[in-house]
Amino acid sequence: MKHLEVVAAVIISDGQFLCMQRGESSHAYVSKKYEFPGGKVETGEAPEKALERELREEMELDVVIRPEDHLITVEHTYPDFKMTMHCYACLLDHPAFHRLEHLSSCWLPLSRLDSLDWAAADRKVVSFLQENPRDAWKPHY
Repeated sequence: MKHLEVVAAVIISDGQFLCMQRGESSHAYVSKKYEFPGGKVETGEAPEKALERELREEMELDVVIRPEDHLITVEHTYPDFKMTMHCYACLLDHPAFHRLEHLSSCWLPLSRLDSLDWAAADRKVVSFLQENPRDAWKPHY
């Protein structure tokens, strides 16, 4: 089974979390599901640099991701591949971005994150955030 290493940003601004809705896909298990933005780590690329690149490509968002911003690493098996997803906190003062690849987006407080239809791997991140409400999403600035 194919294994992917991916990265995701848990983007927070003014106490709200950015939730991005994927576009339509031939794979029903991810089609139009919500996710934290990110993408694949390329060969030889550090996860933090991969996430910076992905956020620039998908959202025209220029941020610096540091190793100490790491929140959680999630392992998940979908029907046709396994993935390891490294998630990082990303605190924004000015939450302006351009949605280039996602269907829609919204900002929600921690208490409402579970109201969305998340991709299964991202659902694990939502659970982690809700189980660790005081520390999990605060970057080490």
